[in-house]
Amino acid sequence: MTTPTAPDRIATIAQDEILTGEAVALDVQPIGFFLRALGTVIDMLVGVLIFVMFSLVATYLFGLDIFGDAAARTVSITMIVTVMVVIPTAVETATRGRSLGKLAVGGRIVRNDGGASGFRQAFIRALVGVLELWLTLGAIAAVVGVFTPRSQRLGDLLAGTYSERTRTPRLPPPAPGLPAELAEWRAVADVTRLPDRLSRRIAQFARQATSLEPAARARIAASLAADCEPHVSPRPAVDPETFVRGVAAVRREREYEALMRETARVNALTAGVDDAPRGFPER
Repeated sequence: MTTPTAPDRIATIAQDEILTGEAVALDVQPIGFFLRALGTVIDMLVGVLIFVMFSLVATYLFGLDIFGDAAARTVSITMIVTVMVVIPTAVETATRGRSLGKLAVGGRIVRNDGGASGFRQAFIRALVGVLELWLTLGAIAAVVGVFTPRSQRLGDLLAGTYSERTRTPRLPPPAPGLPAELAEWRAVADVTRLPDRLSRRIAQFARQATSLEPAARARIAASLAADCEPHVSPRPAVDPETFVRGVAAVRREREYEALMRETARVNALTAGVDDAPRGFPER
């Protein structure tokens, strides 16, 4: 997470980050291409089932000779528009970007700035979906999704939306607390560049260090400390094991804080609160 603290400081925002009005870059996780495709297929199958149900009802009414041929064509067009445009728009608007398919894959449609999508975004997506999903059986959506960073389809690009992952990962197992001699270092420690694989090795060592033989414990701690040094700044003047334990504790604290912020934002979207202002705040 990158937070500018001065007007002349330049923050680099990654591809999968959004910038809130408080100039805080939130790390977001878009749904992958295959999960998006699966969710779309589920939504389309639900639409087909609804259309079949409408058709059965219409056929029963036509059997009673209530409508003529012209009325039958009108009813057919009405059913198609309802299934392809009206229902998807109403569902996404009422649920703030959710649908049955998105619930199944753990996704939600949000604006590019991270705010909740509304009627305009849902209507544009549904309208464009008639072409890219229904008339071409998803071919246009698949081609566009492959070549966009967030697996956005054409409707997303026009509406300014993407599908965000709402199922946050589980917290890593608890690690020993921060060593007392590193209390001041924690406030200035930068561990954001630490690779995930190395972070998992450090956390595992911190949990199992007491069960290791002293010689093996010292050797592993020295090796991990050497691997951490290029990714952690500043390097505290402590022994390798204390350094590794401190990195594990700070990393877990930062991950916990990030998950809490992400959970709060998802809950705000669920409650219908648009908590993601666009751009920088006015000075």
